[in-house]
Amino acid sequence: MMDVEPEPKRRYHTAYQSSAEFDRSLLRTIQEASPDGILVVDGDGVIVSYNQRFIETWQIPTDYLDANLDENGTIPEEKLMNAALAQLKDPEAFIRRVQELYERPYEEDHTELELRNGTVLERHSMGLHADNGHYFGRVWFFRDITDRKQRECVLRDMAWYDPLTKELNRGHFLERANEEVERAQRSHTPIGLLMLDLDHFKDVNDQYGHAAGDKVLEVVCKRWRAALRSVDLLGRVGGEEFAILLPDSDWETTQSVAERLRAVVADQTVSSGEVEIDCTLSGGVVQVRLEDQNIHDALSRADEALYRAKANGRNRMEPEHPHQKCRA
Repeated sequence: MMDVEPEPKRRYHTAYQSSAEFDRSLLRTIQEASPDGILVVDGDGVIVSYNQRFIETWQIPTDYLDANLDENGTIPEEKLMNAALAQLKDPEAFIRRVQELYERPYEEDHTELELRNGTVLERHSMGLHADNGHYFGRVWFFRDITDRKQRECVLRDMAWYDPLTKELNRGHFLERANEEVERAQRSHTPIGLLMLDLDHFKDVNDQYGHAAGDKVLEVVCKRWRAALRSVDLLGRVGGEEFAILLPDSDWETTQSVAERLRAVVADQTVSSGEVEIDCTLSGGVVQVRLEDQNIHDALSRADEALYRAKANGRNRMEPEHPHQKCRA
């Protein structure tokens, strides 16, 4: 007699599995497993559901929720909105955008929100629609991306700024300077440029050590920054070479700034440990021209003026034309 293999067990869908109860359970499980804070609002502005991650992401106290539940055991959207607005750095912009999205059921939104405590949230929102296009409401997703934004800032600083002086590095200075040159040429506004080099800086490193040399660069840049406007660009373009771009600066102003920066270095020593280090500065001073193709054209002239300053005795600012005088 032949053995008959048993019939494989079949999976039957029970009645409750297709019921509204099953659908609610499935939705609740998916929501709670999500890494995003989720808020679902129907077409009448009534909150359908939210998950625990939403409460945690928006840092809403449990007692606030308990105090604002309605007779159906849900919290009105207005109450949740108030909790959010109290934390946002720009609540007016938040309200405007939320209203726009409710008025435009088919529009999606993907943006970032900054809270007063420095937290950054990523918001994604989209409408809920039936196959026939009927609008059911809107779902909102929120994710805390503060750590990611902080890492991006660190990477940006590494890419844009000199790690010692905290000023622009060569690449980013050239990029920003070209943007300013293009703006100045369009608006026909004057723009000055300085090329600066600390005199005999190798002697500082040899006599006091590289740590002391680094201290000199760091302190000098801080003193320069204090003497400059916020719109002025300061970049470390070489070991001890710096470039400074002065937007909206005519020739007289550019010369005055150049002399002030020279004096900042020559008139003050830099303390490093138990020693006081004296430094001087040489520089080239030019104005960006309308015919300059980019910042490199002006930098070339500033370099030439800088070399003349070195040749003429150092501790001086030399204009691009030998007959011009930047200091007595």
